[in-house]
Amino acid sequence: MTDLDYDPFSSEVLADPGPHYAALLESCPVHRYDGFDPPFYSLSRHDDVRDALRDVATYSSHYGQGPNMTVPGSMQSDPPQHTFFRRQVQQAFTARAVNEMQPRIEALVDELIAGFIDRGEADIHDELAYPLPTIVIAQMLGVPEQDREVFKEWSDASVAAMSSRTPEVYRPQLEALNAYLIDQARHRLALEAAGEPLPDDLISRLVTAEQDGRRVGEADTVALLGQLLVGGNETTTSLITNALVRLTDDPANWERLRAEPDLVEVAVEESLRFDPPVLGLFRTTTCPVQLHGEEIPERAKVMLLYAAANRDPRVFDDPNTFSLDRDLDDLRRHHLSFGYGIHFCIGAALARMEARITLAAMVEQFSGLRMTAMPERIAPFLLWGKKTLPMAWEVARGAS
Repeated sequence: MTDLDYDPFSSEVLADPGPHYAALLESCPVHRYDGFDPPFYSLSRHDDVRDALRDVATYSSHYGQGPNMTVPGSMQSDPPQHTFFRRQVQQAFTARAVNEMQPRIEALVDELIAGFIDRGEADIHDELAYPLPTIVIAQMLGVPEQDREVFKEWSDASVAAMSSRTPEVYRPQLEALNAYLIDQARHRLALEAAGEPLPDDLISRLVTAEQDGRRVGEADTVALLGQLLVGGNETTTSLITNALVRLTDDPANWERLRAEPDLVEVAVEESLRFDPPVLGLFRTTTCPVQLHGEEIPERAKVMLLYAAANRDPRVFDDPNTFSLDRDLDDLRRHHLSFGYGIHFCIGAALARMEARITLAAMVEQFSGLRMTAMPERIAPFLLWGKKTLPMAWEVARGAS
């Protein structure tokens, strides 16, 4: 059944997609949306989304993970290309590598908080949730500190273009980003040619990577760097802002977290389940698919709705309630906010750590945390997060 009135671009869905996902889950598990070019289908039930993520032969990433038909390559591709590129960067994102970053991230969070906590009010997005992951991923890539602001602007443009009806609007920013990354890559190759040591960063690792005895091409290197940039900041910013919104919507949640700081990990995972920063990503079918009495044709774009799957009552009890009483292992095992299978988010451990450290520091230092105005939503329809988060608080005793 695909005639349910569901428009992912409507103001009602953009403001609060939850009730609309409930309708999809109940009566329209396969939905066709004709208001985009090309039209696309949406899958909402947990088992269907998980199975599609696992079945890369049928649900391909070759034509991009957004609604437009593109060929982004590198990690947004199918095996064996995906396997090769993921192998080049996965060492930087292993649990061990991320754990080694913990002291540096804790110090950075403390430094950022110290810059505004005594004011008693601020936009937490601008002061903390946005700069933290931007700085971390820029350091990992090897981006000079003076370039980080424009780097973030280019990242935002990349995300917007991925989900836009008019992606050509963002061409100047994307061309500027590509030119910058090419320049960084060529600088490292020049160092190598001169016999100079290369910086220990991801750009250096990629420009020296080889596939079948040959260096990776410049276009693939730039594509992967761009994907790491986008995945490394916007989604973590949204994870932090989304968690803070839910934890302060009901003041009892924040005060409980202050009294029971061991619940921080549960808060992070429940935020991921309830408010995934990526509402869903796309695949393209390689053959006709029969599902729930509907046929999805070959070469159709299909949106896999992580956010709907995370609220499937077949998997989660009372799924439309944000709760700190959920089992941590159960949350991690079943929510699909980082995807599933070979495309499981390579930065999941890092995102979790950044959010956990941020919440732990704020729980210790901020009393009576509250929103002072409604936050504004970020624009891309397939993402879920805030671009503003005005808040006020009292400094906890001994925190300043």
